[in-house]
Order: sequence, then C-alpha cells, then structure tokens
Amino acid sequence: MSKRAVIIVDLQKDYLASGSFALTGIDAATENAARVIAAARGRGDRIVHVHHVSKEADSPLFAPNTDGIDPIPAVKPEAGDTVVIKNYPNSFRDTVLQETLKAGGIEEVVVIGAMSDVCIDATARAAADLGYDLTVVHDACATRDKAFGDSVVPAAQVHATIMSALEFGYGKVTTTAEFLG
Repeated sequence: MSKRAVIIVDLQKDYLASGSFALTGIDAATENAARVIAAARGRGDRIVHVHHVSKEADSPLFAPNTDGIDPIPAVKPEAGDTVVIKNYPNSFRDTVLQETLKAGGIEEVVVIGAMSDVCIDATARAAADLGYDLTVVHDACATRDKAFGDSVVPAAQVHATIMSALEFGYGKVTTTAEFLG
C-alpha cells in the first residue's frame, strides 16, 4: 500500500463564483485537483478530504448546515476516501488528521485546495513540522486578492509569495503536469 496521502483542503462550494467567498482561479484549481486525485487513486494513494465548517452559525464562510460547506462536485469524496472536518486553518488542529495518517503508515503528503495563503499554508507547514515529506501542487490551489493597509495585493502575487515560502523552507512545490508526469 502507498505511503502517500493526497490531502484536499477546503474545496467547498463557498469558494465558487456562486458561493459566498469566490476565489480567483478556483475553476482551474479544481480541475487540476481532480486530475491529481484521479492519478492518486490510480496509484493507490490515500485520499483525505478536509472540509471546513465554521463554529459560528452566522459565519459568512462555511456556515454549518449550508450548501457552502458541501464539496465542489468535481472533487467530492468517493467510497474509501477519508473525510476530516476542521474548524481552523490548520487541518491538523483539533482533528483526527494526524492519527489517520499515522494509522495508515503515511510518510508523504501532497496538499491541494484553498486558500493558498491561509489553510494550504497552515496545513503544509504543519505537515512538514510533523515530519511528513511535503509536496504542494500549486496550480491545484487558489486564493483571492487580499488587502494590506491601503494596498490591494492581487491573488497571483499572494499565491506566489506563499508558494515561494513553502518551497524555500518546507517542501516541494510543483505543478499538476510535473506531479502527473
């Protein structure tokens, strides 16, 4: 059995153009994520979906019991996949993710999903800190423009900054084509 797990973080309907918090490039990222997941299934890798559910019922993002918390159909869990529910950006915080990976003998994790600068960043850094061999497939991730002071930072720049930091200090950052090749 494979010692690799693909962790799909927060690819949920709230991030779609029709959702409450649309991300730049979410459609392309989801298509790439679906390709990564299909290849991983074919190799026998463990597939772990992490879904964010807010603790606050009136949250503008991932509110409990709303359609926004549902997975994007192209990357929805299938029989045999693991689903982990989280309430924080770090997918390992107060979840069963670490225990699930350890029980499966996982040594390598591949992280994909959203948002690049929040949950992907937090999850990837935690995975590396916990000793996993980390790969982030950056074009299977998405974010949105961010504000800092009086500046608006374009999504592409936000994404590139986070990916460069992850590649510098935490693991491998690659494209879908490179990952599949």
